[in-house]
Amino acid sequence: MREVITSLLLCILMPVFSPAQMITGQMLAGTETGSVEESPVKIKEPRKSYIKGLRGIDSLSLSKVTLASMIVPGYSQAYNRQYWKIPVIYGAGAAMIYGGYHSKSLYKKTGQQKYNTQSRFYYAGAGLVYLGSLIEGIAGYKTHREGIFPVRSTLYSTFLPGLGQAYNGDYWKIPVIYAGFAFTGYWLNLNNMQYTRYRNAYNAEFAYSNGDSETPSEFNGRLSLQSLKSYRDRFRRSRDFAVMWIVVCHAINIADATVWAQLSNFDVNEDLSFHLAPTIIPQASYAQGSMPAIGLSCKISF
Repeated sequence: MREVITSLLLCILMPVFSPAQMITGQMLAGTETGSVEESPVKIKEPRKSYIKGLRGIDSLSLSKVTLASMIVPGYSQAYNRQYWKIPVIYGAGAAMIYGGYHSKSLYKKTGQQKYNTQSRFYYAGAGLVYLGSLIEGIAGYKTHREGIFPVRSTLYSTFLPGLGQAYNGDYWKIPVIYAGFAFTGYWLNLNNMQYTRYRNAYNAEFAYSNGDSETPSEFNGRLSLQSLKSYRDRFRRSRDFAVMWIVVCHAINIADATVWAQLSNFDVNEDLSFHLAPTIIPQASYAQGSMPAIGLSCKISF
């Protein structure tokens, strides 16, 4: 009787329940009758999965470990059981951040440019420590897969352009990649300098023409406001295009590392080959008076 009542309730409430609720209801009904012992649907919570990964109970993919390490630096080192590296990472990062903060305070007090430069170097060093922790965590990830690991190559090139190519063994591509970055970076810097120059000149000429300033721009009236605005907008567009091309170069670098890492695992031995060779096609038995012809033969080996 209980089974019949449960089935009727499920039929009545089926349009109201979502698919997840329907599955839950079926599981509960099966549990009461003893027809289902375990739930076929298992939902794994990400937080518990990451905690189990640290405890060595659950295994995580390299991409998930890297993502967790980006949020919590040192996670990949803990997952790889290299605990001694964690205080080194945090100690070096804290020292760099403190050095940058202290140098910035001295710059505000004294006004000396050297302290401002030092603070920038310290903060850049903190960023390099963070980046190095990510790359080191990727390198220390253990996998049973033989040969080149494509995910590792992808992440290498994401965080440091050219490193994925070095991992794949394509060292000749590294100078090509950095030459592309150097050219686009030079183009970006040149257009940004010119944009800043004409922007300041336009603002100075605009203020001078309205009587808000007694000092004209460096052009001293040789260029009109419309011309200065045109030059300013032109160099701004070129600067924005340079930024776009830097992003494109980085995307190509990642795609190249990923594709060649995948292709490196393909079987290309002599048992799987494709050959084209010149050959003489004999006279056909159905063609009277025709001469042998010269052509190509195709040979595929499996």
